[in-house]
Amino acid sequence: MIGGIGMPELIIILVIILIIFGAGKLPEIGAGLGKGIKNFKKATNEPLEDKDKDKDPEQIEKD
Repeated sequence: MIGGIGMPELIIILVIILIIFGAGKLPEIGAGLGKGIKNFKKATNEPLEDKDKDKDPEQIEKD
């Protein structure tokens, strides 16, 4: 049970998604969702990049 959602609720949700999108689109939706989650995890785990490291020091002062 995930946060109050049991197996019957999950089955109902999956049936509704299947009716709305059709069986042919489900792999595309799953792949897109997986890529989105992967990119989100990658973005949250990477250290913040210094935006100004490639700029000229004089240009930074003007900004």
